[in-house]
Amino acid sequence: MKILLASQSPRRQDLLSSLGVDFEIVKIQVDENYPPTLSPKEVPAFLSELKAKSYKNFLNPDELLITADTVVAAEHKILGKPKNEKQALEMLHLLSGKTHEVITAFSISTLKKTITQTDITKVTFEEINPQEMLYYIQNFRPYDKAGAYGIQEWIGMAKIKSISGSFYTVMGLPTHLVFNSLKDFDVLK
Repeated sequence: MKILLASQSPRRQDLLSSLGVDFEIVKIQVDENYPPTLSPKEVPAFLSELKAKSYKNFLNPDELLITADTVVAAEHKILGKPKNEKQALEMLHLLSGKTHEVITAFSISTLKKTITQTDITKVTFEEINPQEMLYYIQNFRPYDKAGAYGIQEWIGMAKIKSISGSFYTVMGLPTHLVFNSLKDFDVLK
């Protein structure tokens, strides 16, 4: 079976490749809006399934599609991808010295069925001073990352005090769950 990954995230691509999965990347154009009534824990699954549904008409019988979405939730708010330095600073200030949740959901779809799973990791930052925030933003430009940070980058090494859950969920793909799900679909041995 041919595996398709609908993600432009280089981190998701690297993680799936590191699992030993051969895949092709496909592009999905979808408006990533969600109902305001959803809790932060429900949003990634909703968006992952939305992406899967938008590609369903293009899927062939011998193909399997993987979609995913990640949100950072702090103080009951979803922190998306910052559009500029000001937004990135605001997000990092909100996360500094506190614990937040990173919620990643993925969907695996064939023509016959779709399964979706969600994983949550709690991340605790030490205090991040303004100079450290600026250093990180200016040197790592985290504008393509939910919550304005990448755990695998300098800020994760220097300022994350603890995590409870999967490191890879924070990077954007709960690899342990994806691996087991692909085994259930009989595409991995």
